[in-house]
Amino acid sequence: MTNQSAAPSTLIQLLEESGVRIRLYDMGRRVKKIERKQFLQFENAGISWPAPLMRQAWFGLLMESDGAQQVQIWFLHLPLDEQAKLVQPSRDYFLRRLLEAWRYNQQQSDANQLQDALKDNPCTFKPREDRLAVFHAKVSVDLNREPSRFYAHAMDYFDGKPGWDQWSFVGYQGIADIAARYAQHEERIAAALPHLPPEPLIALCHCLENEKVPHSIATPLAQLLRQQLQTIKPDILQTAALLRALSNSSATSIQHSAFESVLQHPTLASDIEVLAAISARAWELLQQPEFARMFLQALANDRIEQQGFDQLLQDLLFIPGVRDPLMKTLRQSAKNSAVAKRFEQFKKSTGGKERSE
Repeated sequence: MTNQSAAPSTLIQLLEESGVRIRLYDMGRRVKKIERKQFLQFENAGISWPAPLMRQAWFGLLMESDGAQQVQIWFLHLPLDEQAKLVQPSRDYFLRRLLEAWRYNQQQSDANQLQDALKDNPCTFKPREDRLAVFHAKVSVDLNREPSRFYAHAMDYFDGKPGWDQWSFVGYQGIADIAARYAQHEERIAAALPHLPPEPLIALCHCLENEKVPHSIATPLAQLLRQQLQTIKPDILQTAALLRALSNSSATSIQHSAFESVLQHPTLASDIEVLAAISARAWELLQQPEFARMFLQALANDRIEQQGFDQLLQDLLFIPGVRDPLMKTLRQSAKNSAVAKRFEQFKKSTGGKERSE
């Protein structure tokens, strides 16, 4: 890039002009790869961010350059407008900071020179350790690289070799590596699931939520969920984790049956942690009128405080594909129903500024 060239107008353009190859990953509701074309459309305000989280687009940038020993990784979040499209002034400010860092030393205009622009930058974030493990596992698969050093021990553990009570010696990264390679480990995962203690079960579920869990794995997950539903006092953390593991499953009949059973359960359907797991990880289900109706009825239960109702609904109404089905269900609610009353309070508390009209 020279002084005479036009300033890049998008983040992708700027980074690619520095000589790096880019891979992009959504780091919000689900860790998944983003196609370059899709992200460029988003940067140009042509499309909305498909699954916003807290009104932001959260993503990871993996950059490779020829001759570099290691890839460079950035984690960024950018604010979205009322249609979940990019707030371009925020992105432009970030670009200006990158350009300033670049021009500071034009003789070494590579991605490493841009790293200084990230210091104390409000657009950067550090993912939680569990999400970071999932990210690294997915990257190693996409780049066709070896999994982490924890992988072999994790395989042994899921085969039951050291004993199911020896879970504390299994690194989380190894569990993430297994989940990211679920197609190679379907039998291993399915056979291990009924034996796992709560801690490794929850960890595995949190990794599987990012994968298209097939029928072979969805079946034992659903069986474990049924066991929770049949107990006098279900374990909320395990229930929420199992729902998360099934939230992206390709076995839709099993998935639908599991979520329907939970939303009809006398106690689980009125637990804010369970409902938060559904809204955060199974938001696509709420595009279906029947699931939207059941979810809103559960959310309007007396055990859920108005603040909890407001927070979950506010977040969901910001997701482009979910807003219209939810709004239709809300408008069709009987005038004196619990859902209608809660929605009226929601509109009052947001002062009419939310996307509820």
